[in-house]
Amino acid sequence: MQFGLYGTNGHVTVGSPEIAQAVLEARGPLPERRQDKQYEFGLDMMLEAEKAGFDIILFAERHLGPDLTTWVVAGAIGSRLERMRSMVAVHPGLWHPAVIAKLSMSLDRICKGGMAINLVTGASESEFQMFGGTALMEDAEKRYTRATEFINFIKGAWTHDKFSMPGEFFPTENFELRLRPRNVAPPEMFTAANSEGGRKMVAETGDWWFLPYDRNITTTDELLRELEKSMADMRQRMKAVGRHIRFGFNPFIGFGDSMQNALEVSIARIIAHEQNPDTAKIQRSMLPATLGGCMGRPEDIRRQIGRFRDMGIELLLFKMTAGTDDVRRIGKEVIAPFRTGTT
Repeated sequence: MQFGLYGTNGHVTVGSPEIAQAVLEARGPLPERRQDKQYEFGLDMMLEAEKAGFDIILFAERHLGPDLTTWVVAGAIGSRLERMRSMVAVHPGLWHPAVIAKLSMSLDRICKGGMAINLVTGASESEFQMFGGTALMEDAEKRYTRATEFINFIKGAWTHDKFSMPGEFFPTENFELRLRPRNVAPPEMFTAANSEGGRKMVAETGDWWFLPYDRNITTTDELLRELEKSMADMRQRMKAVGRHIRFGFNPFIGFGDSMQNALEVSIARIIAHEQNPDTAKIQRSMLPATLGGCMGRPEDIRRQIGRFRDMGIELLLFKMTAGTDDVRRIGKEVIAPFRTGTT
């Protein structure tokens, strides 16, 4: 079982006074010789995460927002780590794959733990257009055709001296990339696509699939049944195309005397660092993530992770209220027992 967490930034990190400060400061100058708090806090968090036994960081991306751009942050933080991989979110509608092939190999070769790509096919159309692209949100078939070509271009560039391919979106002739992956096996592709076209793309080109779930479900057992159904579907698709896909999941993790207590503690921390908190909205948004069962007493969390492992899920990428103490506790109460076989 592998364990991951999100890198800290303005749109995905919750319950953090440091990130709340960074968001407030984003539109103004910084004090002389002081770095942005997103980077300072993020580096502290990830150094602690490595000590705690985490395996991978996801640097999520939002272009329209106070976030520092992920390629810069992933390089700055990833180069300081000894073992953890740096996974960067990439939107095909905003980047040409030739640029990503170069960026990814540069990152891979400066990070001792290597890198991975999290392919994100859909997002805000207005945000994409503002930054010079399109999400193709109105045409799912084309969106996944483009994403498939995008992945094939990058993988081809990583593994061939000169690479050519036809295509509707990214045709290329004799593309040359004079960098190679740091390891014999090239970096892996992660995605969370869920539609029919998205699942087809994952089966044909992906390496990991973050399992989707219906946000209207109400119990953990119902969630597990849905995950098992999705995994069975993807296994059939793997068999049909002769490939192997590994499964990941993104539960929220929090400690407390019970699931309800852990939820209340997490929500209180989030609200404490929101400028204008909408308590009801925060509660609604939190509930689906907590159904992964990783909320409550450490022994209950470990029991639930064991269920995920037995299902065939190999990576849990945790969402959490962010703090170095939280990372240390997850390492001690969750990761270490799984690594030592004392669960």
